[in-house]
Amino acid sequence: MYGDPPLGSRLPRYREPMAINVSDVVVTTASGTPQRLGELAGQVLLIVNVASRCGFTRQYAGLEQLQQTYGPQGLVVLGFPCNDFGAQEPGTLEEIQTFCSTTYGATFPLYAKVHATGAKTAPYDQLTQAEPAGDVAWNFEKFLIAKDGTVLARYKSAVEPSDAALVAAIEAALAA
Repeated sequence: MYGDPPLGSRLPRYREPMAINVSDVVVTTASGTPQRLGELAGQVLLIVNVASRCGFTRQYAGLEQLQQTYGPQGLVVLGFPCNDFGAQEPGTLEEIQTFCSTTYGATFPLYAKVHATGAKTAPYDQLTQAEPAGDVAWNFEKFLIAKDGTVLARYKSAVEPSDAALVAAIEAALAA
């Protein structure tokens, strides 16, 4: 009953879902320079679509705490400003960077604005294929990326950066 179907059976074989890898994804840095995420190989990434006027904006502080705590071990938080949800990130990239650094002391890199829904832009055109596949639901959705560029996990907006499961997953990824 378990295992491979009998020869000649029309039943499909069970297959693991294809792992999504973002190493070849090219994003745009805050300075407008293209960057292949594979350039960050060997580091664990936490990719987050961020917004300055959102109920979850307070998560900037927690994201910065993760960066400060785990950055020396190889974690890099990557912030991608996104204005897709309620126009909650209307500012220019310079305004966003100033807000993040002065209000939350954020030092992790911010990238060019992206679209996480509809006509998605990198890296969300790939990330949203990770299980559970589908559009990003709101600001501050998080994707944990392994050192080899494989998407390990996806966390909804309500999952705080200090959430025990997220922190444990980061620690496990760093130890791998």
